[in-house]
Amino acid sequence: MTTVTPGDDKPPTAIPESTDLLVVGAGPAGAAAAAHAARRGVDVVLLDAAVFPRDKTCGDGLTPRAYSAMHTLGMGDFLADRPRVRGLELNGWGARRRVPWPSSPFGPVGSAVSRMELDDAVRRFAVEQGAHMVEGAKAIGVQMTGGRIESVTVVRDRQRRQIAATNVIVADGVRSGLGKSLGRQWHRDTAYGVAARSYAKSDRSDSEWMGSHLELRGADGELLPGYGWVFPLGDGLVNVGVGALATGRRPASMALRPVLENYARMVSDEWSLTAPPERITSALLPMGGAVSGVAGANWMLIGDAAACVNPLNGEGIDYAFETAEAAVSMLESANDYSDAWPAHLRHEYGAVFAAARRAAGLLTLPQTVPLLGRPGIRSATLMATVVRVMGNLLTPDDTDLIARAWRTAGRTASRVESRPPFT
Repeated sequence: MTTVTPGDDKPPTAIPESTDLLVVGAGPAGAAAAAHAARRGVDVVLLDAAVFPRDKTCGDGLTPRAYSAMHTLGMGDFLADRPRVRGLELNGWGARRRVPWPSSPFGPVGSAVSRMELDDAVRRFAVEQGAHMVEGAKAIGVQMTGGRIESVTVVRDRQRRQIAATNVIVADGVRSGLGKSLGRQWHRDTAYGVAARSYAKSDRSDSEWMGSHLELRGADGELLPGYGWVFPLGDGLVNVGVGALATGRRPASMALRPVLENYARMVSDEWSLTAPPERITSALLPMGGAVSGVAGANWMLIGDAAACVNPLNGEGIDYAFETAEAAVSMLESANDYSDAWPAHLRHEYGAVFAAARRAAGLLTLPQTVPLLGRPGIRSATLMATVVRVMGNLLTPDDTDLIARAWRTAGRTASRVESRPPFT
């Protein structure tokens, strides 16, 4: 397995004066967009404030949907020697149930790869396709004429430069500094996520199952409004993390670091942890399209910047790859993205996100999780349905009862919400 080390010494790449497409942010969404565009012959500059490889707070899990998207991008070889994850090992209320990934067009296999390694690999792949990579340069603002971006201001080593661009794709993550300067707003009245992640040495790092604990408890045994996970990375390490859902009315009040450390102790024997967790980081996650201002005449927000994150599990890598490909396709099919891009996002994800946001909002109520979880985990059928929904494995082509019911719930939620996704 490839080892990556942060802070590699390498000379900075020159900042070009102009480009057909400027992609701001070189995580999975931005790098995948750059790769798709470069492969189509577009002159692409891929820009990031960090110098790669760099870390990113994440659970590191790849659902079958994300795994399939990476194959579609052309990165099947990268995944060949990574863990092949068969499904989830769900725990709670004295029960444990292994649930294989339900049948779907995405296939039966997922994986887990550290974001330091994954993001650098996708970025390198984009460069191989012909993208021009600029690292250590931060986009801080834009110059606009008639509602169109003419150029983007970037700073590197305290020096400002302008990059003129015909089109701009913004993929600078959950905080989206450039998105804010373009008018992006995050609305916290729907569910959002808070999470902490760490790495621990484990003798089970080659497991074929992702661990998930639905019954998360604090050091004093109190039930907390969250969940825990252990994802095998196949290199002697596992990703150990905890997450919670919150809303503006019911913010998550638990201190994540001590909760994570207590959770690691709780799963130590189960996962054969041989050392305490290290590299603990935390993050705040806008989810379910809870943002407005995602597009303009010649720019689009994609991935985390557009809050394309599953409200039920905090997963967004699959949406990162999908929105990247869709945004590049839109470059060829539309001259103004102001209405076309939000309409595409609502068509693809609006109903699903609306239903998931409602469900996630219920899960912020302390009594909901034990009420549903205690009987639910003892039902193989119900848990398979939960994994199918939480794993983003439903598609518009599915016609079974569960799929129809979920879509109906989403359409209903979209109609009654005061602020539907991406508005």
